[in-house]
Amino acid sequence: MSETTTTTHRKAHAIVFPYPYQGHITPTINLAAKLASNGFTVTYVQLEFIGAGGAAALGIRCATISDGFPLEFDRDANLTEYWESMILDFPARVDELVGRIKKSDESATGFFLVADSLYTWTADIATKHNLVNVSLWTAPALVFSIGYHLDLLKQNGHFPFEGSSDDLHINYIPGVESITRKDLMSQIQKPHAIPILIKIMEMSFEQVKKADFILCNTVQELESHCLSSLDRRQPTYAVGPINFFAKTASLLPTTDCSVWLESKPPASVLYISFGSIFEFNKQEITEIAHALVSTGVDFLWVLKTEKKESNLAGVFPDGFLDRGLVVPWCDQRAVLSSPAVGGFLTHCGWNSTVESMWNGVPMLCYPFCVDQPTNRKLVVEDWRVGIDLCDGEQVITREEVSRKIDGLMKGNTCVELRQEVKKVSHTVRNALERDGSSQINFDRFLHDLKGRLKKME
Repeated sequence: MSETTTTTHRKAHAIVFPYPYQGHITPTINLAAKLASNGFTVTYVQLEFIGAGGAAALGIRCATISDGFPLEFDRDANLTEYWESMILDFPARVDELVGRIKKSDESATGFFLVADSLYTWTADIATKHNLVNVSLWTAPALVFSIGYHLDLLKQNGHFPFEGSSDDLHINYIPGVESITRKDLMSQIQKPHAIPILIKIMEMSFEQVKKADFILCNTVQELESHCLSSLDRRQPTYAVGPINFFAKTASLLPTTDCSVWLESKPPASVLYISFGSIFEFNKQEITEIAHALVSTGVDFLWVLKTEKKESNLAGVFPDGFLDRGLVVPWCDQRAVLSSPAVGGFLTHCGWNSTVESMWNGVPMLCYPFCVDQPTNRKLVVEDWRVGIDLCDGEQVITREEVSRKIDGLMKGNTCVELRQEVKKVSHTVRNALERDGSSQINFDRFLHDLKGRLKKME
């Protein structure tokens, strides 16, 4: 365990714990920086195998904590073992570190915990150490509300699902008009596939229900009904998109990728990325690759092929790279801000979804797991800024992919999508302006937080 500190005087102190996945880390570190800029001392705590990363450059205190496993341990391949330990053993390490942080800053006017909502120990730690408890939800409010009301699914016989059809309409969750089984999170649809995910959800939401405040990485105007319902239960503030708290321009570094994009006409390029959790599937890549050739659309594809080159034999058809570029990594925010990008084939991770809407790029949706099916529902059905890659079963064919790419990038569907995503982009960007809903909500949260801290002195 290591810590770096700076001198502070008579400030309230935030202890911030991100969840150890990039989709959670990015908004959490942005929130930590925002709190520091508003006069709080901030200690940003990251797991040792990840490291504090860019937090140290933000002028905030940084601490690392062990998860109890060697750095080289494969946490994804041993998911159940890892998270069982995180549930049973990790809270004791958090307890010890929080105690040390409090002792290191005796001049603080008060302490508050900002921890990801998926942690299973937050309320217990906050109570023991007399911390104001702030729960940070890094996904949309719809996903939060479903997890929050899992008990209602159980009471209505819809969890676990035993033989229920995918088109079953669930219309009893407060703040949620109606949702079908196929639009629920994957761990609810198939709880026996990875049981630890349901265990985490059930335990973490029991903790969330004891939080003093809930911060949600969404925009009030996009999920107003759901947010209002949640706020009636606990103080809930839509303050997103948190990733854009620091509204600096996304500048694409001078690389082959940036030079290639600059050579393309406006809105002509399909950007393809399935995020860090995408499991390499030769058949899926083959079908998408053949579809790209048949459509003749320019494309930029982020495809992590390291250690898998031998598996790519026969995947790419002749002429595949005549119109496209395949890279192992890129700055996604910068790519999506490029005028050349006209569409995004995405897994519908929440960060990717928000970044696409921010930049006014319509989406072709191919969700895999966890919250992605629910995010897809918002993108396609509620906000109408994307279309589905697959109709019906999640088995793709090159013919269907070709048809959907054409719909996204050409013709009447393309025009309608771009009109709608332009409106949503305006809403999302305005939310972070001085008089925007997210900024107003954040200011209200700070006011309420300071009041709560004062009562606890």
